[in-house]
Amino acid sequence: MEKFKSKIDLWLILFLAIILGGMLIKLLYDGVWLVSLLIFSQIVFIAHMFTTTFYVIESEKLIIKCGFLINTSISVATIKKISETNNIMSSPALSLDRLEILYNKFDTVMISPKDKTRFIEAIQSINPQVEIKLKHKTFVN
Repeated sequence: MEKFKSKIDLWLILFLAIILGGMLIKLLYDGVWLVSLLIFSQIVFIAHMFTTTFYVIESEKLIIKCGFLINTSISVATIKKISETNNIMSSPALSLDRLEILYNKFDTVMISPKDKTRFIEAIQSINPQVEIKLKHKTFVN
């Protein structure tokens, strides 16, 4: 079993801290307790998502975990291609420095492992036929 943490963009943390933290401070200062509780709950939820987003390669399966919302298992044998992307679509990734995984026939998922090189090596050790398309490079084993 190999576990890969998600890379986290600093700008994302700062953006959320400024927006949600600023709102929470203003609401607390104004004494708006119910809305303050709602904003605090959102902060706790986001913190939970940040601490529980990871990817595990175990028994020829890629398991993608993001809080209690996403718990996906993909057979590594079905992975056709891994390519780098900066796509902003919603995904179990905490960074825009992402890998897009094409599996089955038309299924895709975007993830952001902190150690992309080791992640790709771990996938290729199970399925050497995976096409790897990094910026300016394409690898096919």
